[in-house]
Amino acid sequence: MKIVSYNVNGIRAALNKGFAEWLKATNPDIIGLQEVKALENQIDKSVFEDLGYHINWFPAVKKGYSGTAILSKQKPNHVEYGMGLQAYDDEGRMIRADFDDFSFISAYFPSGTTGDVRQDFKYQFLDDIYGYSQDLSKKIPNLIISGDYNICHKPIDIHNPISNKNSSGFLPEERAWMDKFTENGFVDTFRLHNPEPHQYTWWSYRAGARGKNLGWRIDYHMATPSIAEKVKRALILPEAYHSDHCPILIEL
Repeated sequence: MKIVSYNVNGIRAALNKGFAEWLKATNPDIIGLQEVKALENQIDKSVFEDLGYHINWFPAVKKGYSGTAILSKQKPNHVEYGMGLQAYDDEGRMIRADFDDFSFISAYFPSGTTGDVRQDFKYQFLDDIYGYSQDLSKKIPNLIISGDYNICHKPIDIHNPISNKNSSGFLPEERAWMDKFTENGFVDTFRLHNPEPHQYTWWSYRAGARGKNLGWRIDYHMATPSIAEKVKRALILPEAYHSDHCPILIEL
């Protein structure tokens, strides 16, 4: 089984850049999308249905902003929209699909780059999703939480850790949260298989950063140990150019 996570930075823009053709060629069994920036009725769903996908869409209340989705070849037994907290659910931050043997979450963590108010919102989200994920993993031991975490965990995950030490996304408090998360029941599946540096999932549009591979690894497939041990491959797919992020893939 192939599972992909992809912050598409606007599904309509990504479709105009060949996303549907890429999806057909890659053919994941499940793909979690973040930052879809569209209501379900603003896209041609037949593009995905013709490829055999069931569509579960969780847009933000605010149009053209945030939002998550899960496309899956198998119809989920149950879909949970949001985490039961209105501040995040109004922004379409999380959607969960339950299957026979495991559950899959597509999550879009807030960014704090626009200032203190949103950074504080991000810290509150981190506290809340930590508690939510701890409780959920007790009920659903085979759990994958994939998506754009908007945090680089370690210096190896960012092109210039020294100059970015005060940047949102690499702040000590954010990295400490990642330590806590990965020390308490969740495995970074990519690092389980790939210890090498210079592997990133997001690049600034400025200064030709992507061409120079001056990036950040902020997208993750985090899994509980019981399902992490079933991951036989974990890849970043930087050749996909539909967004300022690239997709990440695990194979179970």
